[in-house]
Amino acid sequence: MQATIEKVSALERRLNVSLPVQEIDGEVQSRLMRLARNIRMHGFRPGKVPFRLVQQQYGGQVRREVLGDALQKTFGEAVKQQNLRVAGYPRFEAKPTEANDNFEFSATFEVYPEIQLAALDNVVIERPTVVLGNDEVDKTVEVLRKQRVTYQAVERGAQTGDRITLDYRGTQAGQEFDGGSGTDHIAVLGEGRMLGDFEKQVVGLRAGESRAFELTFPEDYHGKDLAGKNGHFEVTLKQVEEPVLPEVNAEFARRLGISDGDLTKMRVDIRANLEREIRRRVQVRVKDQAMKALLDNAELELPKSLVELEIERLQAGMRKDLAGRGLKAEEVPMPRDALEPEARRRVTLGLIVAEVVRQNGLQAKPEQLKAVIEDYAQSYERPEEVVRWYYQSADRLREVESLVLEDNVVQWVLSRVKAEDKPADFDQLMGNVK
Repeated sequence: MQATIEKVSALERRLNVSLPVQEIDGEVQSRLMRLARNIRMHGFRPGKVPFRLVQQQYGGQVRREVLGDALQKTFGEAVKQQNLRVAGYPRFEAKPTEANDNFEFSATFEVYPEIQLAALDNVVIERPTVVLGNDEVDKTVEVLRKQRVTYQAVERGAQTGDRITLDYRGTQAGQEFDGGSGTDHIAVLGEGRMLGDFEKQVVGLRAGESRAFELTFPEDYHGKDLAGKNGHFEVTLKQVEEPVLPEVNAEFARRLGISDGDLTKMRVDIRANLEREIRRRVQVRVKDQAMKALLDNAELELPKSLVELEIERLQAGMRKDLAGRGLKAEEVPMPRDALEPEARRRVTLGLIVAEVVRQNGLQAKPEQLKAVIEDYAQSYERPEEVVRWYYQSADRLREVESLVLEDNVVQWVLSRVKAEDKPADFDQLMGNVK
C-alpha cells in the first residue's frame, strides 16, 4: 500500500493511494468465507451455502466495503502522520489505471487555516452602565400591567388603543384580491398591524356603523401586485372594546408569583429580575463588540467545505422555522448567494473563537457551567427544577458550555482592549423605545 499527499492550494490537499490487488482480493475472500459460515439462503442449511453462490451474491458489496475500509484507514493514518487538521469531509474518487495489479484512489480535502490575530491594544469596547432606581421599577410595573390588559365593550367611537372586531371587503380595480376580505377580524388600533390609512378610517366608528373609502397601498407593500395602487374598502365595525389595566394590588402581585400578595416583595422581585436582565443585555452588547474586534483583527482563508456545510445548516434552520409556522419550505426560495455572507461570518468567527480557546486554555469548567445554570434558573418559580432539567440532558449542557466558552473568550478580549464604561438609557437598553 502506497500513499502520498500533494498540496493543491493553500488549504486543499489530495491524498493519492495505491492498493495492491492481491491484498484487496485476499481480504475480500477472507470476509466472504466468514460470511459463508453464517449466511442463510433458501434451500440450504446454515453454513452449507456453496461458496460460489455467496461470492456471486455478496462479492460486489464486500469488495466495495473492503476498498472503503482500506481507503478510510489509509486516509486516517496519512493525515495523522502529516499532523493535518481536516476541515469538512474528504471527496474520494477512483483513478483509472492501465495496470491490473493495483487499485488507485484519491481523497481530496481541505485543512484548517492558520489564523493570524493582530494585537487588540487599540480596540475600544464600550460597556453600557445603567442606574436602576424606583422609576425603572415603576416603568416595568406598567409594562407588566399592559401585558395583562383585558378589554370591555363600549358604545363610543373607536380610538387608538381600543380592540375592534370588524368585517371588511377590499377591491382593486373592481376585483377582489387575496387577503382583501375578512370576517370577525380582531385588531388593536395603534399596534400597526393594519395600514395606517385603513386605521384612520376606522377611528371614530361605533359598533354597528359602516364606512366605504379609498386608500393607496404603500410602495413597499408586501403584496407587490398592489404596491402603489389604489384600493376600495368597505368596513363594518361590529364591536369596540377599551383596554382595562389591572390594579396594582395583592391580586396583581400574586399573579406575578408572589404567593402572599406582598407589594414590597413584588417590587424587590422585579428589581432582581431587572438587574439580571440588565446584566444579560450588557453582556450581549459587550460580546457583540468583542466578537467584532476578533473578526476585524484576524486574517485567515476559509475552507470552502465549511462554508458549504454552514449554508446547509442555515437552510435546514429556515426549513424547520417555516415548518413550525405551517408553511411549505419548498415554496420559499433559499438562494445560496443570499445565505453565503452570513455563513462566511459564522465560519470565520467559529474558527477564530476555537483557536483562541485552544491557544489560551479557555475551555469551560464545571463550576462555570453550574454558575450559569443557577443564575438562569433564578428567574423561574422553582429554580431547583430548572437546574435538574439542564443536567438531565447532554445536549442542553453542551448549549450552556458553548455560552461559557464565548464568555471566556469575551473576557480574554476585554483583558487586551480598552474597555470603557458608558452611561446608557434604561429604556433603550431594555428595548422599550420605539
